[in-house]
Amino acid sequence: MTLNQTQEWQTLQRLAQTAPDMRALFAADSARADKFVVKLDDGFFADFSKQPLDEFILEALLKLAERQELPKWREAMFRGEAINQSEGRSVLHTALRGDEQSGFSVLPEIMAVRRQMASFADKVRSGTWRGATGQPIRTVVSIGIGGSYLGPELVTRALRTFHDGPEVRFIANVDPADAAIALRGLDPATTLFVVASKTFTTQETMANATAARHWLVAKLGDAAVKDHFVAASTNEKEVAAFGIDPANMFPFRDWVGGRYSLWSGIGLPIMLAIGPEQFDQLLAGARDMDNHFRTAPLARNIPVLMALAGIWNRNFLNRPALAVLPYSQDLALLPAHLQQLEMESNGKSVDRDGKPVDYLTCPVVFGQPGTNGQHAFHQQIHQGPEIIPCDFIVPLQPHPADEALAPGQHRLLVANAIAQAAALLQGRETEDGHRRFSGNRPSTMIVMERITPRNVGRLVALYENKVAAQGWVWGVNSFDQFGVELGKELAKTILSGAGSSLDASSRALLALLP
Repeated sequence: MTLNQTQEWQTLQRLAQTAPDMRALFAADSARADKFVVKLDDGFFADFSKQPLDEFILEALLKLAERQELPKWREAMFRGEAINQSEGRSVLHTALRGDEQSGFSVLPEIMAVRRQMASFADKVRSGTWRGATGQPIRTVVSIGIGGSYLGPELVTRALRTFHDGPEVRFIANVDPADAAIALRGLDPATTLFVVASKTFTTQETMANATAARHWLVAKLGDAAVKDHFVAASTNEKEVAAFGIDPANMFPFRDWVGGRYSLWSGIGLPIMLAIGPEQFDQLLAGARDMDNHFRTAPLARNIPVLMALAGIWNRNFLNRPALAVLPYSQDLALLPAHLQQLEMESNGKSVDRDGKPVDYLTCPVVFGQPGTNGQHAFHQQIHQGPEIIPCDFIVPLQPHPADEALAPGQHRLLVANAIAQAAALLQGRETEDGHRRFSGNRPSTMIVMERITPRNVGRLVALYENKVAAQGWVWGVNSFDQFGVELGKELAKTILSGAGSSLDASSRALLALLP
């Protein structure tokens, strides 16, 4: 029996035919705003009251989750079972943020790498690690692609007020302009490169790493490579062939997917920027969310409720997209990170057994920080013909230095976030159609006290666990990503000169290449 033929699914379809108006739900229950708030603690909570959920819909969604054995899959993930069935692998990114009490069998290996990272970061940050000319490192350039850069760049930028180490820059795009911009104004003698590639063969990453190597060697010579390059990888042979001392390779295993890897050696740029102690706080925050996800009842479980609200909107109310709206410039890269996390994980049209599904899976994910987005795409969110659910992420307090620069301005920011969610809910009736807002448009509000390493860890882990929960309900494998392969294979074919098998349009375009 396919998922959409189950009794639980069909019950939800019937409920969707008379989906409630959220304004009526608020009018009928004065305590709704409290009932639908779920706290991790007083400094971090999620408000689901502006989602089109009542007690009957929520009960039906929870029954669907139970029917799809979400608790069983969740426990299997934490136990390290090979739930990535298509690749026969465990899924142990949660172990990367574990501590001595976590009980993961791979923890000794993880802790060894964590100590290696901390030792190296301390050397660079203190000036003990010197470049080839004897000068300390002032800038770190991280070279990766996909999960090897999106997560680390998100967190590094989010925690800018905690930076007390070298400046950190990132290169990802194979477009040489990306490297040119990142290297602009830098001195090779004071620059350290972190090459992040599990296999050390990723085409885009190695092209950029080679370009960076040429840039360094042109001024300092080949012998300088070992003093200015380190690697987050598992391919010791290729790392050594590049000229990197294998002692400066920070390994991670194949049970860590790229988009889940910022907690591993891939996160070395974060640690270089904020230091080992603050990096430990980042891990502790993720661990907070993992413990909540693993132990809280489904009905009071933030990642589970986010997952189920998303399924209700996507599969039963036919919502095409999800807007992620951080009201924090420090979280500007969160939508881009979540595009990969959500769409690479659950953008699937086959189930765990490789059979086609006949229901929708991941929505399109997009976003931009508030208030910028208000003057761009919020027009469509408020008045477009298709309803787009929104996640608002709101830190209540600014960093003291930011408040000193612009007193009261953060209060204006938070007021705008609250107003946008209220406007989506309430709408406005008027005879002037141009100024009419239909309202009854859903949103979730994720609130934290302020941007800290611990809260950023909580936030990222929240979405990781939400994605896993949705995948289990949809019956898809959230931990493979074969969709990225075909285009890469064809690019190699084109570069090898074997493009005769391409379609006529592609052959014509290929003929234009210099």
